Amino acid sequence: MNAAQIERFFATLRAANPHPQTELQYASVFELLAAVLLSAQATDVGVNKATRRLFAVANTPAQILALGLDGLEQHIKTIGLYRSKARHLLQTCQILLEQHGGEVPRSREALEALPGVGRKTANVVLNVAFAEPTMAVDTHIFRVSNRTGLAPGKTPLAVEMGLLKRVPAEYRVDAHHWLILHGRYVCQARKPLCSVCAVTAECDTGRLLKSTTA
Repeated sequence: MNAAQIERFFATLRAANPHPQTELQYASVFELLAAVLLSAQATDVGVNKATRRLFAVANTPAQILALGLDGLEQHIKTIGLYRSKARHLLQTCQILLEQHGGEVPRSREALEALPGVGRKTANVVLNVAFAEPTMAVDTHIFRVSNRTGLAPGKTPLAVEMGLLKRVPAEYRVDAHHWLILHGRYVCQARKPLCSVCAVTAECDTGRLLKSTTA
């Protein structure tokens, strides 16, 4: 993709969805952090079902700690890898209380120091909670960035750096939402829905398919 194609790509996605949002449900920055921590290798739908039950009884670091390991596991046992996630969430809550006054820190370094919080999770929190122009490269964004030619890369970090360089500033805050949603519902892994895709004309794969069928 060249600069003009990237501009049209994001202008089209923005026109269709001017205010994209995460599909994880949360009512505070801490709930967002907890939900994203629990979402690794799990669907947003599955996480939302579990966190609705969890947050109804415990939605602060102190309340989560009060549940204890067994209590927390009972609330999130429908989520994959729930045992390790429960340990990480409890450890994170302890650090938030001891080092950050119970608040979620705004710095990448502090976020990535929390158990169970890697670069992708930190990027989500920084973007969604604090409106920073970060790129949380999950499997959807990785696939879309490579398949379309937007920001090809062999690793999530390479794709992230490519996106930060190539996505125009005016789209950067919302770009990772548009790319996730596009990958989840249109540019799907097994069979991309190119016939109904609004940005096929800008996409490397879409243009290739068009030239081979012309």
